[in-house]
Amino acid sequence: MGIDRSLEISSKSVSRISLELRLLLADVFALYLKTKNFHWHMRGSHFRDYHLLLDEQADQLFAITDEIAERSRKLGGTTLRSIGDIARNQRIKDNEKEQVPPEMMLAELLADNQSLTTWFRCAHVMCEEFSDVATASLIESWIDQTERRTWFLAETIESE
Repeated sequence: MGIDRSLEISSKSVSRISLELRLLLADVFALYLKTKNFHWHMRGSHFRDYHLLLDEQADQLFAITDEIAERSRKLGGTTLRSIGDIARNQRIKDNEKEQVPPEMMLAELLADNQSLTTWFRCAHVMCEEFSDVATASLIESWIDQTERRTWFLAETIESE
């Protein structure tokens, strides 16, 4: 009984999945840095709570970066190589404003996490199409984590 080679992921599929992982990795790095930026520059009456929330969320995002990059390499693809590479591939917009009110910070991070969830879902569909169950499984976990961050941000904004 031989191995059914039709179940293997084709090199064309690996290229498409690796490209998608590259975009996701750039977005996660961009969102990580934006979250840390807002963490560092938080002010106001809820400083401690928001500061700690954003630090926790940034840690979650940073942990995902290695998983995304290593998955691309396991497939035989490449990944990001520099800050410039992140900038060329990110879809999450930077925020370089000197002063951002706390409620605007939280709202922006909420919208960015919602966008990230959408992009993860699109990548999941592609992985299912190419029978890449391992990447699809990882993405399911990343979606869950992103939805949790979104939930916490939404509830925090709602309580204001």
